[in-house]
Amino acid sequence: MVAVAPPAADALPAPAPTRDRYFDTLRALALIRVVAYHTFGWAWAGLVFPSMGIMFGLAGSLMAKSLDRPAFTVVRSRMRRLLPPFWFWGFFVVLAMLIHGWMPGWQIVFWVVPLGDPPGNQWGEQAWEILWYLRTYLWFVLLSPLLLKVFRLAPVPVLLLSLCPVLVLTFLWSGPDDRFGSALWDLSTYLFCWMLGFAHRDDVLQRMRPAVVVLLSLAAMGYGGWYAVGHQAEFGTYDLDEIPLAQAFWSAGFVLLLMWAKARFRIDFAGLIRFRPLDRIVTVFNARAVTIYLWHEIALILAVPLIDRFWKVPAFEKWLPLESQWFMFGIGWLLIAVFVLLCGWVEDVAGKKKPRLLP
Repeated sequence: MVAVAPPAADALPAPAPTRDRYFDTLRALALIRVVAYHTFGWAWAGLVFPSMGIMFGLAGSLMAKSLDRPAFTVVRSRMRRLLPPFWFWGFFVVLAMLIHGWMPGWQIVFWVVPLGDPPGNQWGEQAWEILWYLRTYLWFVLLSPLLLKVFRLAPVPVLLLSLCPVLVLTFLWSGPDDRFGSALWDLSTYLFCWMLGFAHRDDVLQRMRPAVVVLLSLAAMGYGGWYAVGHQAEFGTYDLDEIPLAQAFWSAGFVLLLMWAKARFRIDFAGLIRFRPLDRIVTVFNARAVTIYLWHEIALILAVPLIDRFWKVPAFEKWLPLESQWFMFGIGWLLIAVFVLLCGWVEDVAGKKKPRLLP
């Protein structure tokens, strides 16, 4: 018998890159919370789990990691991954608004590259009002090469100073009342969270003393919560989404704790793989994050006339909780699943992958 020598080490296939399941799980939870908020309108939802701050923090960390490569290549890659799903979704939204009497002007260019809020009519407002997140994300991507250089000059001072713009806009200058002003407010509100992603990636948080981190986090959350509750009369609510300063500070403290705990205790949620169905859901949510975010409002819009039709079926009227918002929440997720199957492949194409129904 002839012995067969094992393959050389350099002949073995390189291990497939593993994803950070802690970050993946946070992103999935953030998307679920976004859909829940847009279904139920819970004012307290942002205090329990500030989804947008978390999503910007995660994106900032991944952006810092990617910028180990040439900046132009990274920015182009991010735009390529974002814009095709946006264009695909936007085609249907714009067409529907045109059918319902919308007459666009030159601002329609923002439906090509959403550096400003894309225009639309009131009929389609529930669908397009969520685009502020894509616009803000896109600006952060474009600014990240410069922001990262500035951050690395003096990480901790720059991180703390990143809360100053929202303070300036709140107390000194409210900015212009136009698309630029809206973008400025959103960038200022979530700048700390984005920079916090840089701090996590560069191991800045891991080197900070636990007592200092906890103190800063609680102080930021305390100020944000106090401002939200103390200004209910002015804003008509304590909902963080309506109060930029409160959102900025509450999200800053909350995301700081999450990022620091990740770095300090090396949390990776690797054990999630033992729970196959749950691990699968997290995988799908992350591979189809843009699709879920873009289409979830349309799913909730369509859920209303669909449930209205259920009332015409006696058995449904008798046995289904058609009046419950929880039932609408469930129908919304069923429709989101349909959109993931029908439209999610665009994210594969944008990422230069083979199109699949599910990742």
